[in-house]
Order: sequence, then C-alpha cells, then structure tokens
Amino acid sequence: RARSMGGKDSKPKEAAGGEPPTQAAPPAPKPASPKAVPAKPAEPAPAAKAAPAGPIGDPSAMKLVVPANDPAALKCLIAASAGGVAVYQVAGETFSAEIQKGVNVGASGALRYVATSGSSAASLYPSATNPARAAAIDAWVEYAGNTLDVFVRAFVNGDGSARGKIEAALASVDARLAANGGRLLSGEKTTDVITLADVAVTASLATLMRGALSEPARAKYKHVASYYVANVSGAKPFAAFLGGGDKEPILFHGTSDTWAVPPASFRAFPAPSSSAEGKPGPVTESAEGAAEKLADLAVSASGEAKADDPEAAAKAAAKKAKKAAEAAAKKAKLEAKKAKLAEMEAAKKAKEASGDAKPKKKKGGGKEADPEDVAALAAARAVTLGDYKDPNVVPMAKTYDPKNVETAWYEWWEKEGFFKPTMGSDKPKFVIVIPPPNVTGALHIGHALTNSIQDTIVRWRRMSGYEALWVPGTDHAGIATQTVVEKKLQREEGISRHDLGREKFLERVFEWKDAYGGKIFNQLRRLGSSLDWSRERFTMDDMLSKAVKEAFVRMHAEGLVYRDNRLVNWCCRLKTAISDIEVDHIDLEGSTELVVPGQDGKVEFGSIWSFAYEFEDKALGKIVVATTRPETMLGDTAVAVHPEDARYTHVHGKMLVHPFNGRRIPVICDAELVDMSFGTGAVKITPAHDPNDFDTGKRHDLDFVNVLTEDGLINDEGGDRFKGLKRFAARKAVIDALDALGLYEGKAANPMRLGLCSRSKDVIEPMLKPQWWVNCAAMAADACEAARKKDLEIIPAFMEPTWFRWLENIRDWCISRQLWWGHRIPAYYIKFEGESDEDAGMPGGASEKLDRWIIGREEQEARAEAEAKFPNKAFTLEQDEDVLDTWFSSGLFPFSVFGWPDSTPDLNEFYPTALLETGHDIMFFWVARMVMMGMKLTGKVPFKQVYLHAMVRDAHGRKMSKSLGNVIDPLNVIEGISLKDLNATLEGGNLDEKEVKKAQAGQARDYPEGIPECGTDAMRFALVAYTAQGRDINLDVLRVVGYRHWCNKMWNAVRFAMMNLGENYAPPEEALTKKSPGLTPASRWALSRLDKACASVNAAMEAYDFNASTTGVYSFWQYDLCDVFIELMKPVVAGDDETAKKTTRDALWTLLDSGLRLLHPFMPFVTEELWQRLPRRAAERARSIMVASYPIADPANRADDELESHLSSALDAVKAVRALRASYNLPPKARPEVFLVCRSEETSGALNLFADAVSTLSSSGKTTVLGENDAAPAGCGVTVVSESLSVFVNLAGSVDPAAEIGKLEKKMAATAKQISELTKKMQMDGYETKVPESVRRENEEKMAKLEAEVAAANAATEDFRKLL
Repeated sequence: RARSMGGKDSKPKEAAGGEPPTQAAPPAPKPASPKAVPAKPAEPAPAAKAAPAGPIGDPSAMKLVVPANDPAALKCLIAASAGGVAVYQVAGETFSAEIQKGVNVGASGALRYVATSGSSAASLYPSATNPARAAAIDAWVEYAGNTLDVFVRAFVNGDGSARGKIEAALASVDARLAANGGRLLSGEKTTDVITLADVAVTASLATLMRGALSEPARAKYKHVASYYVANVSGAKPFAAFLGGGDKEPILFHGTSDTWAVPPASFRAFPAPSSSAEGKPGPVTESAEGAAEKLADLAVSASGEAKADDPEAAAKAAAKKAKKAAEAAAKKAKLEAKKAKLAEMEAAKKAKEASGDAKPKKKKGGGKEADPEDVAALAAARAVTLGDYKDPNVVPMAKTYDPKNVETAWYEWWEKEGFFKPTMGSDKPKFVIVIPPPNVTGALHIGHALTNSIQDTIVRWRRMSGYEALWVPGTDHAGIATQTVVEKKLQREEGISRHDLGREKFLERVFEWKDAYGGKIFNQLRRLGSSLDWSRERFTMDDMLSKAVKEAFVRMHAEGLVYRDNRLVNWCCRLKTAISDIEVDHIDLEGSTELVVPGQDGKVEFGSIWSFAYEFEDKALGKIVVATTRPETMLGDTAVAVHPEDARYTHVHGKMLVHPFNGRRIPVICDAELVDMSFGTGAVKITPAHDPNDFDTGKRHDLDFVNVLTEDGLINDEGGDRFKGLKRFAARKAVIDALDALGLYEGKAANPMRLGLCSRSKDVIEPMLKPQWWVNCAAMAADACEAARKKDLEIIPAFMEPTWFRWLENIRDWCISRQLWWGHRIPAYYIKFEGESDEDAGMPGGASEKLDRWIIGREEQEARAEAEAKFPNKAFTLEQDEDVLDTWFSSGLFPFSVFGWPDSTPDLNEFYPTALLETGHDIMFFWVARMVMMGMKLTGKVPFKQVYLHAMVRDAHGRKMSKSLGNVIDPLNVIEGISLKDLNATLEGGNLDEKEVKKAQAGQARDYPEGIPECGTDAMRFALVAYTAQGRDINLDVLRVVGYRHWCNKMWNAVRFAMMNLGENYAPPEEALTKKSPGLTPASRWALSRLDKACASVNAAMEAYDFNASTTGVYSFWQYDLCDVFIELMKPVVAGDDETAKKTTRDALWTLLDSGLRLLHPFMPFVTEELWQRLPRRAAERARSIMVASYPIADPANRADDELESHLSSALDAVKAVRALRASYNLPPKARPEVFLVCRSEETSGALNLFADAVSTLSSSGKTTVLGENDAAPAGCGVTVVSESLSVFVNLAGSVDPAAEIGKLEKKMAATAKQISELTKKMQMDGYETKVPESVRRENEEKMAKLEAEVAAANAATEDFRKLL
C-alpha cells in the first residue's frame, strides 16, 4: 500500500479521473478539508501558536523525522520555511512529527500546523479569513498527496505502468495552469503569493523534475515546467530546499533518456544528518535561517554535495546579512502592525460596551464572522480525529455552523466502538445490511436518501435497547465498473483491456476500486452512517467469493443452475449479455431516425416493413409478412399462420423459398403466437433473434439460424451479398434487394418500445448464446409463500401484488456475462487429447457441446470430477472465460457477509437479519433474488421485513440524469457549492460537449446561486421528511436550507438553556411528572406535549412512517418547546419565585435532554454536540447520546389532556391578538391591553389559568378575562375566535378611529351578505328533512359565529365612535 499524507495506511484517492481540482474550489466530491474525514483518517494539527526559533533540541520547535525523498517531509520543511516556524530535523526511515512535547501528528497534521502557525498563515492557508480559498487549497493538497505522490512513488519503485498515470496527471495540471495564467488558483498572477497548494504541488513535482524527466519530456508539459521553475527560482522557501534562488541553478535530471527511474542514491532534497546517538540535525529557524543554509542544501543532479568555494561562501555571508536585515525590518513592521491591531480591538470593545457598535458587513451584505464563532471553529478543528470533542475545551459558538458541529464526532464514535454490537448479548437483535453501492463512482442524492433512512432506523433501534448491527459493503458492479475503467484506459493511455491482458487489466480495476471504494466510504462517514466498519465487505473479497462458488456448485448439483443455448440481451458494443435491469427502454410513436453507436448515419426505427415470400410451388403464389427488423429475415426458418384462418388453410405445411439463400421455409400453424386480425395474419419466424419466435421454434422444432457476429456484423449466413455488413446497414441492403426482386411491399409507421443498453446506448439484440441459467420457478414459489404467510413483510403493503405478479410469472435467469471483471464462473470445459477442434467444439460458440462442462469450486475439484466421469481418458480443462452476473453475488449478500457457507459466530448470531431497506426499483433484480437464494441455500428468509422507499426525482419530477444536470452529490449539499463549480462537476466525464452544455444550463435554472451550505443534519432530516410510502419524491434541494435554519433555532434554545440553567445546575435525579411539586402549569403542559411527541414518533418509526415521525419531532421542537415553553419560561426565570424558577429550569432541562434524544436518529451531529453541553444526571452512564436511551411515552405520569386543552384555548387567543395587531399595524414595541370575553365556564377557567401566557406570547400588556356580560372598554379592536371566545385589543391612542370604523362597516357588510346567503339556504323547502343533521349542525354553528362577529363589530364601531 502507498502511504498517504496522513501517515496512515490508506487507499490512494484520485480526484475524479485523475483530474486536478477546479481553480476556485474542490471538485465533487470534495477532498478532505482540515476537518473532513478521509477513507482512513489523517491526523489534524492541534491549534498552536508559532513556536519561536530556538537551539537544537528546543522543546518549542517542531521535530521532524525526515526520510530521504519523502515528499510529505519536503512539504512540511518548505511550509515551515515560508511561515517562519521553528523546526529541527532528524534523518530516519519513517516520517513523524512532534509539534509539542508528546504531541505527535501525521504528515497532514504537521503540514497544516506549520501552514497555520507561522507569520505567513494568512496567505499560506487562510482557513479563518477566507474559507472558500482554503477549500480550494485543500483540494490541491489532496490531489498532490493522493494522486501525484502515489503515482511518483510507484514509478520510482519500478512500476512501469505508473508512467501513464503520471503523464495523464501532468497533462491535467498543465491544462489547469494554462487556464489560470500559470498559477494553481485563479486570481494569482505572481510567485509573490505562496499558498499551501503551491508548496504541496511543487514538492510533489520535485522528484520528477530533478530525477526523472529530461528536457524533451518536460517540454510536453511546458506550463508545469514553467510553474516549477518560477517557484524554485523566485521564492525563498523553495529555493532553500530545491537548489534555486537568485543565482543558484535549478537542478534538473539531465540524461538523454526521456524518462529515467532515479537511482537509489538520488535525493530530491538532502536528508538531515544525525549522529549515532540520534541527536537532531540542523534547525530550520525561519525563512532567513533556511536561506542561510542554501549552500549546504543545494545538490547536483547526481546527488553529490557542492565543493567548498570561498567566493561562494563570501557571497552567501553577504546574502545572509542582507536577509537578516530584511527579516529584522519585517519583524519590526509586523510588531507595529500587531500593536495597531490591538489598539483598534480595544477601541472596538469600548465602543461595543457603550452600545454604539454596529455589526460589520461583508461586501456581499452579510455579517462578518463573529470572533467567538471563528474561535469555536478553530478549536473544533484542532481536535485530533478520534479524540473526544470536550465542550470544556471547545467553546460553544454563537451561531450554528455545520462545519464546527460535524467535526470530530464521527471519528470518536467509531474509535469508541459505538457502532459495534456486543457478541453474546441478551438484548434483542436488529441487523441490517447496506444495499452495497457500486464502486463505479461517488454516491448521489439517492444513495443519501437510502443511507439516511437506514441510519435513522439503526440509531433509533440502538437507542431503544437493541443490539444493532449495520454491515457496510460495496458491490463490484461488473459491467458498470469494467466499462468505466475501459473508457479511462482508452482516454488516458490509448489502450484497451486486450492490450493489457486479463491479469493486468484486473489489477488496474482493483486499483480503481481502491480509489473509489475509499471515496464512497468517506461519503458514508460524512452522512453520519453508523456502520460497523470492522465488518466492511466487498463482493469480491475472498470470503464472499467463496460463498459465490459454493452457491453456484450447490445450485448446479440440484439442477437449478444449468447450461443452455438460449436468447439473451446482447450488447454488440460491449460484446456481452446484460441483465434486464441494464436495458433502458424508449417509446417511439412512429417512424424515427436515431443515432446508434458504431453505426454509419442515423437508423430508422418505429416502422414496420412488409415483404413477400414465394412458395416453392409457384402455383400457390406468395405470402406477405411484416417485420420491424428486416435484417433478421436472413435467419427466418418458418412462417406461422393461425390454424383457424381460412385464408391459409390450403397452404398448411407448404414450403416457401428464401429469396437470398434458397432455404426451404415451412408454413406452420400456431394459435399461441399468431393474431389473425393483425396485418396479413402471417408471421415470419426467426427463432435465433426474437423471444417469441424462440419459443415458437422450440414448440415446432425449427432450425435456429444466428445471422450476427458478437460485434453486430452479418455472419456467413448472409452470403456474399450481406456478409460483413453492419446490422443496420444490412437492414437497408435487404430492403433494396427485396425491392429489386419485386418482393418488397412497403412500410408503415409502427409504435414500438426500443431496448437500449444502459451503459453503451447501443440497441439491444436478442442473441442465441450458450449461457449459464438459473431455474427460478420453485424458488419463486417459495418466495411468494413466505410473503403470504407473513414470514416476509413487504412495506408498503401496496407493493405486495407486484411482488406476486412478477414472481408468479418469473422466467429463468441468465447469469453469464462476457466480462473479465467479476466472479469467474467455476465451470471447466473438457477437451480430450487427440480430438479435432470440430469434435471438441468451442465453448461459448455455436459448436459448443453442452455436456462437456465440469463444475468445481477449484480446478483440482473439477479435475477429480472429470476423471470420475471420463475414466482412463486424457484431457485438458479450460475454465469458463465468463463471469457471473453481479446480481448473483448480490443475492447472497445478507448471509455471505457473515461468512456463509461456514458456520461462523456472526452467521449464527446475526442471520437472518431484521430488515432490508432499499428502493422499489430493484425489488425484483435484487430483493427477490436475495429471498429466493437465501431460502434455498440457508433454509431461512434472509430478512423479516422489506421496506421499499420512494424514488428520488428532481424538483420538477424528472428522473435524475447526468445529461439533465440534476444528479446531485450529497457533499455539495452538505458543504455548499457555487454554480461555477457545480458546472465544473459535469466536465471530464462521459458526457459529450453538447450534453455538458445542456446539463449546465439545467443547473443554472435550478441553482442560479449555486447550492448553499446546509450541513449533514439538515440534509438528512429533509430527505427523511420527504419520505412518504409512495413511489416518487420530487426533491427540492433548496428546501434543505430551511432545516439548516431550524438547526440554528435549536442551537439558540440550548444556548438560552445554558445561560439560564447556570454553571452549577444539577438536573433532577428523578424524572419529572405532572405531579412533581412546584411545577408551573406551563411546565406540566410541556411535559404532556413531550409525552405525546414520544408516543407519536415511536409509533411512526415502528410503522416506518418517516413523514409522520419527522413531523412529530419537528412539531415538538418548533411549536411546543421553542415557540411556547421557552417564551413562557422567560418571565418566570426573571421573577422572584425561587421554587418556580427551580422547577421551570428542571422542566427545561428535561425537555431539552429528551428532545435531543428524540431527534438524534434523524440529526446525529447537532444533537450530540448539544447533548454533550447539557449537564448530566449523576446516574447517567451513557457517554454519547447515540447510546443513551430513547424517550418513550409515559402517559400515566406525564400526559394531561385537560391542561393541553386549556393552553390550546390560550394559543387560539394569542393567534387572534397577533392577527389584530397585524391588521391594525401596531408597532412591535406596542403593549396594548387585551380583554378576553368568555361565554363558557370552561373557556373562562382555561384563560384565567393562562392569562399571563397570552400576554407573554402575544407581546401584549395585561390580559383580563371577562364574563359574557362584561364589556370591554371603548376603542378596542375585536375578533371572534369561537362561540365561546371573543378577543379585544385596546387600540386607544394607537389607531385612527374614523379609519377603523370604515373597516368595520365594510367587514359588517360582507358578514351580513354571508348571513343572508346562509339564511336562504337554511329556509329552503325540505331543508330539515333532506339535509344531513351534521351539515345542519355545521350551518347553525356558522350562523352563530357570524352573528357574534356582527355583534362584536357593532360594539367596536360604537366604541370607536366614542373616540372621535
């Protein structure tokens, strides 16, 4: 394994397709920023101030152990030199960095430490001042470390194939430099600005430029060479280590060989010396200190040190003195600047204290980042990944920032083992396997939906007392992956898989898989997926491959797997059979010309052509048939008519003659195939090229004549006239030839469905091929029975009929694929010694002998089987070149991941699983096959439930498609992305230029401002909230922004709590109940609302009703806790009643603690962050919220329906007051008196209890509750809430009475009209007898309310008149 920048064993991660990042920001998916999580975490640098220069061994200096030629060490040294960070070096075999006494970090952590600690941090790595720029720098650092360094190491170590990768990478970097005026980042035109990106890339190029590339080789990448020269010759930090500077030569490899592997003695930069005692070597004290040692550090092309030169020494001394003076002046200037900044800061604080300060604005109109928020983010990023993010060390930011919140928690969860189940536990088990994503690229928003749902369920079950296990894995995705890698090879190296050979090609695919598998797992971590990574699986792992072989052998032994020559979906472009799921269909209304890959010009489809066959007996004349594929007539072997069609009774059994090859073609009778009312009632039969004709050919024992080669050319059956033609060129040629013979009868429009290969877009050909098949009938029947008996529950239930319909009509399954990437079929073709090729037959061809196949897990087993079957015969065995359909191995996934066929502890404890959650689109291709194969091979249904979620479409209801530009990378939603960078994600892929432009236009329409940063929690919640038990989700990504704002509301609620609970607050050790002494009515109401939320959310989760569960938890937080309780508690905690204060604080803590637990499965990061900041009960044993208990309902002790009803009446009054305030345009600071006129004892009692609540929530003055016969004072605005409640707001002095009288008179006129219409309706003949009682009662209530509104408006009018 290559070593990553983080110093950990890591899989190399290329930018997409080996491409460098875009100029303004990282590509999608974005590489790791200082807080992001790579496939195997790198170590971040703790925050620390720049250490002063010191003598060798000074504990304040950073100690580097520097291996020879290690680019990571070179990057650290250059960055330290640029930033003036004290460093001392020790030569060694393995890189390490100690930034403080006892604090060791990996290469990535060390690099960012020196970049952010020195005097040049603002330009080297502006993480605080310019996050977008820092993100762009991160992308280049990632690219240099995980692409350039990996390829260069491989080349230096003798891997000749790495040269092609390096060339492709250099070409990409060269293009980017050309686009950016010779700099990595846009907007930079000078070497005076050095960033960490320049450090990383220049250091990565050093070995190539100094030890491998000659002048001719460098000339191919002139922008790269110029960039390197400009840095090394024009910038001190590079010059110090790479032999440049004002007069120093830039030392390049100088042999005539275009590419040379550097000799073992070569050094891109000199390693420090160290004594036998391991004492440190020279100190790099600062930029000028590094420059001082230029003479010692510069090396020749051969790697030998320069000879002593007195003149050079004198020049060096002069240069040293000059640079020391410059450094001193620079330092004095810096100190003066610091003093000025301190003075300005002090003045600013004084101004803020006096209340005169105004928030600063950015150029774009937003507020500048608050210093507290900046400090909180820096502290969060300084946490070493895997360590606890201590809230006592990391301060709480003022505002919610997903970058801050989502940093470090996942790595800590994983390190602490919270994702792992306990073996042998007596807890109930909840086990789920991930639908393994294909290793063909990054995850999209559909995967984010799947994993958000699954993680929500798993976290909920874990917190609910289950031993939860979620198994991760990826699928090798045979045809998809092989296609992508083949295109990559052709694009970057101009070679095919056949040029490499099978073994070398598979090595390349595994390299690609390692890169993209790591990217996928990084995305899953960013999504917060609580997967047990110790059980990570890949469908081509040894363990799973063993299961595949075992399944094939067992199923063949039972006769379920068999070899037969049958029709398959054949892609001529890819030269393989493909599964039904890999066939896309388009509907054509009529004649349509389409572009088909590999064909010359457009091809006509959606037409039906008619032609005639002549009878052998000329006296019988001819018979007319029609076809949508004229070229297949070359393989016709019969014409079918209906046995009851009187038109053809006289020709039954007669012979026709093929016009081109003279083949005798019988007229057969077939009532099953022929519809005598369609066309002429005669149907041409081509058994080798049509599924219906194939079945007909079997019924009538017809000849099967294949007329196509594997690459879609007409074969020998076409004769000299057509042989070698492309199939669609042959279509036209056949029609022309028929026309010349007078047999062509014309064409007509014919609506049709056309099947296309989803990978190549080639038109699918039904092709007769000997393949391996699975007989599914009996297994499908068992799967149906399992669903009927409810051993398998399908959710939603409306999908059950589809399940039965498909399985009851299932066809045998072709499992052969003509690929190299996949599980090679454990079948061996036997050839006997001395027999001719004709006698032996060709496996996979028309001459194959089906009985020659021997099955064996390994060749040794197959050989023993062959010897037993053919004793005393000499033979050779050839393993089948084909691989198994990807769905075959995927069908074993629920039990192969646990070690089947071996009886492992995992298999015994965790199989069968509890749930399979996936999209309904693969119910048959994957779910049904898992059930069939699981029941057959293990005797158990592999999962108890199947939840089929809806499909994700865009906001316009369109299917996600790269060509539409609506495929969304979840990381772009989490991190945000500009429109420019979003457009850039479409470049460099498989779309042609026209499709790219179309897709970019679509992105511009949907995201004119790009996608804002939303964070993981908001995205997860939005996706799960969208999930109703239906078929489609029209996802508006911008809706996620609303949930990001909601996160901020929760953040503020907890900040408020922290301020009001106080530093020494201790939560109640006993759970609060409605009978707890001293609780205010508002606190008892809030506990009751919490209880209802717990009940509704748990019930919805049990039913997988995610829309209801998210609504329940959202409503509690938004409407009950934040909008009501927190507002009602403010006057209490500001008052003098100490008992009420204490119990209200206890209630607040209870609501927040339970509310965060309730929300955690949906929003894991923000809930962990906030829960860790809440005080804990002494008895609380959970170290993380994810392993704390999930809240459940306790209605006996908390529910209070009567109190809820009372406050509901008060909230109705609050809404009425707010509406009146709005209608009269009262200013926010106005505090008018409120009068509540109650016309029932129940309402009066409720509002007397919560009168103060009405005042608080409506921002009003005193609220007075009046009886039915009491009058509100003159000058009030009024609204009727219900028959039992009218609300009056005193407007005296706040409004214009004359204007209000006019409004009231207008309102009364409208109300009088409504009363008149309703009266007419109620006085109609038969009203009392014909109108239902419920409607009559409704009308009576409506009439009473309208009359009350008139009375109230009349009273208010009179009151306003008194104010005139």
